[in-house]
Amino acid sequence: MRIVTILLSLSISLNVLAQDYKFGKISKEELQETYNPIDSSASATYLYKYRKTHFEYSEQEGFQLITEIHERIKIYNQEGFEYATKTISLYKNGSTDEEVSNLKAYTYNLVGGKIEDTKLEKQGIFKTEKSKYRNEEKFTMPKISEGSIIEYRYKIYSPFFSNVDDFIFQNDIPIKKLIAIFEAPEYFSFKLNVRGFLKMNQKKVNKNGSFNLGNDKIDFIKECYEYKLTNIPALIEEPYVNNINNYRLAVRYELSYTKFPNSTFKHYSSTWEDVVKTIYKNSNFGGELKKSGYYENDIDALISSVSDPMKKAFLIFDHVKSRVKWNGYYSKYTNDGVKKAYKDQVGNVAEINLMLTSMLRYAGLNANPILVSTRHNGIPLFPTREGYNYVITGIEVKDDVILLDATSTYSTINVLPFRTLNWKGRIIRESGSFSTIDLYPKQQSKNTTSMMINLLENGDIEGGFRSVKTNHDALRYRQKYNTANEDDFLEKLENKYEGLEISDFKVTNALNLSKPIMESYKFFKESQADIIGDKIYFSPLFYLRTNENPFKLEKREFPVDFGYPLSGQNRIIISIPEGYNIESVPKPKVVSLPDNLGTFKYNIVASENKIQFTLSSTLNSAVVSPVYYEALKEFFNQMIEKEAEQIVLTRI
Repeated sequence: MRIVTILLSLSISLNVLAQDYKFGKISKEELQETYNPIDSSASATYLYKYRKTHFEYSEQEGFQLITEIHERIKIYNQEGFEYATKTISLYKNGSTDEEVSNLKAYTYNLVGGKIEDTKLEKQGIFKTEKSKYRNEEKFTMPKISEGSIIEYRYKIYSPFFSNVDDFIFQNDIPIKKLIAIFEAPEYFSFKLNVRGFLKMNQKKVNKNGSFNLGNDKIDFIKECYEYKLTNIPALIEEPYVNNINNYRLAVRYELSYTKFPNSTFKHYSSTWEDVVKTIYKNSNFGGELKKSGYYENDIDALISSVSDPMKKAFLIFDHVKSRVKWNGYYSKYTNDGVKKAYKDQVGNVAEINLMLTSMLRYAGLNANPILVSTRHNGIPLFPTREGYNYVITGIEVKDDVILLDATSTYSTINVLPFRTLNWKGRIIRESGSFSTIDLYPKQQSKNTTSMMINLLENGDIEGGFRSVKTNHDALRYRQKYNTANEDDFLEKLENKYEGLEISDFKVTNALNLSKPIMESYKFFKESQADIIGDKIYFSPLFYLRTNENPFKLEKREFPVDFGYPLSGQNRIIISIPEGYNIESVPKPKVVSLPDNLGTFKYNIVASENKIQFTLSSTLNSAVVSPVYYEALKEFFNQMIEKEAEQIVLTRI
């Protein structure tokens, strides 16, 4: 069987390499294909993916970065329709923009045994301004159906030669053939950084190039990198991945320096020290930290009678959170500036947290900005200014750094929004020194649940529920509850547990961030026990029972990222129906992960007509190495199996 699979893969690879992917040359065989022979679960497949990024010179524009794209996608079913929409992200800076040119796109269908093509018209292309620094061009291919092939090509002209978009070699769907080319003149020195777990071959050669400067012809050498890959598997995303793009096969070309004829070296980001200095010197970063006149009177009035430094910090933190609301924009640089943000009471991430840093310094605290890459932005493994897209505040005290983010209304000291819990940040001091800061919290977030349950003879249950949440669990609950209509919130809660009927719902400390948040309600739920003859069978967790292991892969290459350490406990007291005895209950059990990563404890104490059940679980690390994946998967398996064990009651 293995030999057959190898021969099949080899045959497909040879066919792929021999395939002609000239634009518009679609075969009936491609259109007749109903599934990917290597991955039959794929909803779509890149039949061909081509990208070439290179430099062109003109006397009017100088060097421009040109990216040519040609992609052909086969859509197998309706789930694959999402790949018929293409979004192109474009940089801009002031009046200088990246531009899309020569866009040509078709949808191909097999109709009556003949290939029918439908052209993308101009009215199907939409351009929008996403932010001060980003535009977006988007199109959806016409006449899509199951079995369609879409194909498009275009060029991006960019004046920003220091911003080379990553070459992505692995997607959420398979790729049959990929060709990628990067060419750079000798005047540009790039560092190459690779990420991902798949192996790939790179071909590097030097070629001759030239351009005209006035009446002179300038010859130069260009470095050329070429990648050819076939049958690249889809990257399957499992739960608890902080950003799947961190593990996708990709190559990044980071500009290190430029050296043009008759000019000096110009360095870009080649070391972390270069990156930090460049960011701090930017007028929209370090310059904004120096401004203080706009808030001094307010801060003096706020802390004039307070001597304790940390009380000052609390007061200033709350003042910024209540005064200036976040407009939803991420950035390490200010947009309109801290002064305007304070006056208008709205600002981006940098405006809010650089303002907070400045105020804390004014109050005498050792506060400094911390550069952060949010979870959706990925992990900055290599020195790059683009790797950081966010900034928070750190107060340095003896042997510790207190972390603050005033963009989140419900964030507290050392309880950052989930979006920022991503590996390490870099704290930048006024002196120019910097160091890395672990952004993952050490303190557990606790969720303690108490239930009093009456089990009725017909298998229904009724009773009272109460939960207490702390730290990040409390933050996330407040974000959901305080921003929702309570009726909608309750409806979602009832639907989550499929027919749970809730009454007397109450939330305590929804806005009091100094205390845990508490949720309580009375409930009724039908059919929570199986009645067979004169016996009743049920799980003591009832509707709270975990039914499915989130970890399904046999092997996992990337870490399991929970975001923060977790601690959960369920305390349940069950009153059994009159006329029944407790025949049997599951045995206690303790399961531990290696190296003190976590534990699971299950215990039941039965009396004459009551059952006291306790279930507790802890995960002591926010991130679990893939080395422990098999142990973690088995840990969850045993927990689920134990939760499924049943108590048996017998009619007297």
